[in-house]
Amino acid sequence: MPSLDVLEPFDTSPEEVESRAELDLHLRSGSLAGLTVQGLRLDAAPVPDLSHVDVTGTLFIGCHFATVEAEADVVRRGAHVVPPFRDLPFPTHPSHLYTPEDLAAGFETGGFAGMYDTVVYEHFLAVGGALPTVREALAQRLHDHGIDNALADITFTWLARHGPGSVVGVMGGHAVPRGSSAYRLAAAIGWELARAGRLVVTGGGPGVMEAANLGAYLATHDAEELTTAIDQLSAAPDFMDHDPYTAAALDVRARFTPSDDVDWPRRGGLAIPTWLYGHEPANLFAGRIAKYFSNAIREDTILRLARGGIVFAAGRAGTVQEVFQAATKTFYGTDGASGAYVFLDRAFWTETLPIEALLRPLLALSPAGDLSGTIHVTDDVHEAVRVLTGEG
Repeated sequence: MPSLDVLEPFDTSPEEVESRAELDLHLRSGSLAGLTVQGLRLDAAPVPDLSHVDVTGTLFIGCHFATVEAEADVVRRGAHVVPPFRDLPFPTHPSHLYTPEDLAAGFETGGFAGMYDTVVYEHFLAVGGALPTVREALAQRLHDHGIDNALADITFTWLARHGPGSVVGVMGGHAVPRGSSAYRLAAAIGWELARAGRLVVTGGGPGVMEAANLGAYLATHDAEELTTAIDQLSAAPDFMDHDPYTAAALDVRARFTPSDDVDWPRRGGLAIPTWLYGHEPANLFAGRIAKYFSNAIREDTILRLARGGIVFAAGRAGTVQEVFQAATKTFYGTDGASGAYVFLDRAFWTETLPIEALLRPLLALSPAGDLSGTIHVTDDVHEAVRVLTGEG
């Protein structure tokens, strides 16, 4: 299981202790009273001495204590402990989001079957999949709560600096092969949006989603290098061919590594996948990955964040579901004002699946007024980006 016990600059809540560095700071003050300590290895050397620290009302959640006695001692002195579940391949309360390296851990020695991401998925299937046992359901909910909390940390920081209109979602078919025209269009739009200062958010799967995160990953490279990267990936176009597909992604990451001074939004943006679709290889080009067990939470989270607009590339049932789920939020204004809906691929969205014909009159009836102007259908990536960034 990858280690998530690291200090990152987007830890924002003064009430949460999410790294050993933060813990040590509070230990020097002699008090953890009223704080929440999340997902830390309190059994790792040097083992922290909590015996003389005020733990009145402290919540230790998902933490590993060095001994049962140490855990019982903090409870006796007024702390609350929600211990990690034992013998699980995932942390029951991660303090940070995943990185591509976390999900791909184990691939080098065990291939796709040995990756952390795959091991968790196989466990998910073994305990009932979407209908887990009570114990497993609680463990999964605790994990997803940790992801919720970590995601809130980084998005709070981003939105405070850039505003809600700076987050743009990109959605579309998971089966789009690498190297196809649809894949290249999605990569180009991710590239341009990241270069325009937008945080690209996807569902974290293959196809259009991988392409958009790839574009954001190469935001500091030129367009020719983006083309070269896609050409290299196209040697393993089918996500069902798991090992070559994953190996190609890792090779491209190694070849086109952004410089150290590039922040994570321009190192791939954000991906929000789910183990419900764990048969799909992990998208390894996002800068941060909020992977959930619950697909319902994951779907709502993507749409709630993407207030700067959404690109809908060609897709099938899952993409159409997301279109109307997003439209419901826009219609009622449940998450505030929405950005533009850009449907990329005019022939697909007007002939194959003529969504515009239903969506435009629906949004015209919104209680907030006529919102039909939210909809834009185009084949032009540059036009799409101008609409989403307010430049045209």
